[in-house]
Parts: sequence; C-alpha cells; structure tokens
Amino acid sequence: MNDELFQRFTTASRNLNLFPLLSSEEIEEFRVTYGSRTLAVLEDAILDLEADGKLIFTGHRGCGKSTLLNQLALNMRKQGLFVSFFSIADMVEMSAVNHINILYSIALKLLHRATTLQVPIPDTVQDSLKTWFTQTKSRTYTDQLKQEVGLGGNFFELFTAKLQKEDSFREEIKETYERRVSDLTQHIDQIAAAIQAATGKEVLVIIDDLDKLDLAVVEAIFNDNINALFSPHIRILFTIPIAVVRDTRLKATLDSVCQIVLLPVTKFYPQEVVHQPDATPIEASVATLQAVLEKRIEPDLIEPETLRQMVLLSGGVLRELVRLGKECCRECRLELKLDPSNTRQKIDGAILTAAQKSLRNQYARPLGNNQYALLTETYRSFAPPDAGDEKFLDLLHGLYVLEYENDDLWYDLHPLVTDLLKRKKLI
Repeated sequence: MNDELFQRFTTASRNLNLFPLLSSEEIEEFRVTYGSRTLAVLEDAILDLEADGKLIFTGHRGCGKSTLLNQLALNMRKQGLFVSFFSIADMVEMSAVNHINILYSIALKLLHRATTLQVPIPDTVQDSLKTWFTQTKSRTYTDQLKQEVGLGGNFFELFTAKLQKEDSFREEIKETYERRVSDLTQHIDQIAAAIQAATGKEVLVIIDDLDKLDLAVVEAIFNDNINALFSPHIRILFTIPIAVVRDTRLKATLDSVCQIVLLPVTKFYPQEVVHQPDATPIEASVATLQAVLEKRIEPDLIEPETLRQMVLLSGGVLRELVRLGKECCRECRLELKLDPSNTRQKIDGAILTAAQKSLRNQYARPLGNNQYALLTETYRSFAPPDAGDEKFLDLLHGLYVLEYENDDLWYDLHPLVTDLLKRKKLI
C-alpha cells in the first residue's frame, strides 16, 4: 500500500473535521469568507439590544453557524463587550438539556471566563459565588459537594464534569431551582455586575449548539419556559433549530420577546430553474464552497469536475459538503488498501458515486411511505402542504428538506434525497 498517499487522504479527512473553526491557527489556515451579511446583521442586532436583550440565531444544522458565532464573539470583544461563548454540548448531555441547566451553565461559564481572564473581582465576591454553586436543595448533597470542592482540584472542571456526566447532579440542580429560577437569575446578574464593575464592559453570552437538540426538547425549553430562560438581565444569544421558527405557535412566542436572525443556506440555483437538468448554477455560490474543499484537500488528490459536483451535491449546506468530502477520502483509503500497487488514487467520479450511494442510503433508512409522499409534494410545489406540520418540521430538521430565500421563502429537497426519489421513480 502507498503509505504516503494513504496518509495524505487521512490528513484531508482530518482537515474536514475542523468545523467549526475556533482557534486562531485554524481560522488563519482554513477560513473562507462566508455569511458576511448575516454576521453584520448579528453585530448590528446585538449593539441595538437593550442591556438585557435576547437574540435568536437559527439556520439549518451544519450551515456554518458555529464558525460565524466564533467570529461574532471576536468582533464583539473588539467592540467593547465582555463575551462568554460556549457550546451547550460541552456543558450538558444533549438529551438532558433543560432551561435550568442552561441558566446554570451561563452562571458557571461567566464566572469561569472572568477567572480565566483574571478579572479583578474581589475575592470575597468570588468566594461567595463559588459557595453558592455548592448549595442545593438536599443538605446531604450540599455537604458532599463541599467535601469534593475541599479536596482541591479545578473548581470549574469539577462542576462542568458533574453537569456533563452525572444524572444525579443535574436532577439535584433541577429540583433546587425549578421553583426558584429567580435565584439562578439573581446570581447570573450578580456575576455579570461584578464583571462590569471590574472591567467597565457589558456582558454578552453566546450559547451554541442548542440547534442540535431534538425538537421536543426545544419546545419544552423555548415555549414552556421562555420567561425563565430570558430572565437574566444581560444580553444573550441563543441558537435554535430552523424547524422551530417554522412552527407557527413557537415562532409567535419568540417574536413577542426577541429578534430572530437567520443564516440562509447557500443557494446554487434560482427557484425558477432549479429543477431543470441544464440549469446553470450561481458561480459565486459554487466558488465559495469550492474554496472550503480546496483549503482542506490538496488539488492533486481530487479531479476539478468532481470537486464541483461535490459542492453541488451538498445543497449549499457546509455540514453535507464535509460529509461528502470525508466519505470520498474514506473510499480512497479503502481503494489503496485493496490495491497495494495503486499509486495514482484520487477523488474522481467513481469515488464520488460510491460516497453518494453511502450517504443516500443513510437518508433512505429512516423514511416511511408517508414521508416519501410529503417529500414528493414538497419537491413538486416548492412548499409542503402545511409548513407547520410536525412531519414536515422533522424533515426540515433532518436536512431532508432545505429552505431557501428569494423575495419569498421556498423549499427544495437535499440533492441526495432528490436522487433517492428519482431512483424510486417518484419524481
């Protein structure tokens, strides 16, 4: 086997793992200008907020929100805000997220960032706040936490690990604050006030990856507990799934209390030509996503036309482009293993066909007959029969259906799903 070539495809695959871009080194090497208008809209919306205002950021999963939010955090720091940016996935088991542990995470991350940056908050205030984190409804559990804190180690690592991994800790926090959300809010506000007093900067919290939650979990958080979630008197940006803002009831709730900003999917075709076999794509859009691959896969490892086809098969969703790229790298490594004399392997049409088949089948497995009918209707009409229907929202959340914008909203299928329906002769 050609070990050098195998390693180059492995490196390309690892490069494709680098989403979102968080470190300055990753940004320097791999960043492609993307979503500039949305970034500007977010900056303007944040600066226009009251000091306790809230903002919702949404878009399809994997469309580049996290990388954009990282850039937003950097820009807001330059504009004089104290920014705490974190992923809820790094704080809480995703299946266990609720409004209580979101607020608890905000408090923990704010104090952690202030401590990390050596913000000169008086020791008495810091000690008081750390003591508060050990207070729970159960005296026995409180004593246990105090004992663990007393054993030394990193305070924030201890509590973050408990929040991530211990059901008993999350349940204790929920029982402690479920009827005392005002106590949680009070301490978040106290931490923020201490930061502002020490730095002269207003606080902004950015919470990523809430858009990856199941829709039922999101409904419980943003519909049933919206007042509690929005109660801290600081600026907070929340991410949510795009399907939520297509649910009429939930959107009405959100519209009444905050502004919603959408990161649209990169559009390759105008609606009026998208289903024509000889349609010409919008070259600027294609070039943007091509640049994403070109920065991660060396040019001699991929045929230029194949690279272009990969971009078009992504439907304009970065996550799907990454999945295709990684699957192509995997297929190339497999070919090298099967043929040790192979010294010219590259990502070509045959490799892309194999990768396309694998990902298409991943989309096919969960689908039932009713969903095929709904997908067919959406394809033909560029809209579902009912945009608020739960089955349609699930398809939107799962990237089977993609939302695009002209002057009006319209919907189309993910290209791999379109391919699936064509193979079944449904369209």
